[in-house]
Amino acid sequence: MPPDDLDLLPDGVVLADGDGRVRRVSVVAARMLGTEPDAAVGRPLADVLTLLDQRGCAWSEVNRPFAGLRTRTAVPEQSWLLPDGGEVLVTARLHRAERGGPVTAAAVSLRSARGRERLDRERSDLVATVAHELRSPLTGVKGFVTALLNRWDKLQDEQKKLMLTTVASDADRLSRLIVELLDVARIDTGRLQLSPRPTDPAVIAERVVASVAAATSRAVVLESVPASDGSLPRLHADPDKLTQVLTNLVENGVRHGEGTVLVRLSVPDPGHVLLEVSDEGEGIAPEMRARVFTKFWTSGVRGGSGLGLYIVHGLVRAHGGTVTLGTAPGGGALVSITWPVEQTY
Repeated sequence: MPPDDLDLLPDGVVLADGDGRVRRVSVVAARMLGTEPDAAVGRPLADVLTLLDQRGCAWSEVNRPFAGLRTRTAVPEQSWLLPDGGEVLVTARLHRAERGGPVTAAAVSLRSARGRERLDRERSDLVATVAHELRSPLTGVKGFVTALLNRWDKLQDEQKKLMLTTVASDADRLSRLIVELLDVARIDTGRLQLSPRPTDPAVIAERVVASVAAATSRAVVLESVPASDGSLPRLHADPDKLTQVLTNLVENGVRHGEGTVLVRLSVPDPGHVLLEVSDEGEGIAPEMRARVFTKFWTSGVRGGSGLGLYIVHGLVRAHGGTVTLGTAPGGGALVSITWPVEQTY
């Protein structure tokens, strides 16, 4: 690979010959190691690859790339510290001219650990979120079940019914959290499974509005604006996923907004249906809107898992639609979704 091509790689690369002398250093690797590519050529690999572990041991001393077993062909990925204290993931490929012969060349790859740090933070956030969200309903379930077991004969039927109803509600909450976590995993890994078919958005919206309205004292209103021919096109959608998207948005409007929650269906163009969910609360500041559809974003004191809008975004995009956040006429939050209609041929 020509030197210029080596510099195009996103990871840093250091190449050494069989004598342990550096032959080439990419620009990325030189920047990480605090040296110049030309100045590193010809020097011992141990002098150029100035990486230390937490105990202060050098990479070359620990891994001894030109010694050890003659069957060894690689050094597995490990975490090391750069001269400036930054963390880097290092792996190496050991080339031998003949099987069982001495190492004739070594290629060392250095990758920034920032991506892994981000993933580690996301995993920690996920664990903390799950623990927090599970603790509250589990505490309620355990408390009421214990009371029922210990005081069954002393409790009145109405008290038993109330406790069992609360337990059922908490169990539903746990089930929803598990579904959310599974959806997040499927979206992140690209394994989300959809069963799209012609779907009437008005029917789905009516069911969602009726379901959410039955569980709150807030007004939840559905408004449908058909196309010029008086019809509302059917969507190309998985009905269950469309229901999940609308339910999540309407429940968010009830939980975090104020006043009436309005669900509006309209036809902006022949290829799409526009689904809008708005409230009359304070809305979301423009500088915060870019973060709304990321994982673990929450607003207000009512909390939540912070996964709902991330899932909404993933489901809508998986269907070929778009989702945006704006300001409702009443000043509250307005979530707008453009969803592809059923294609007729």
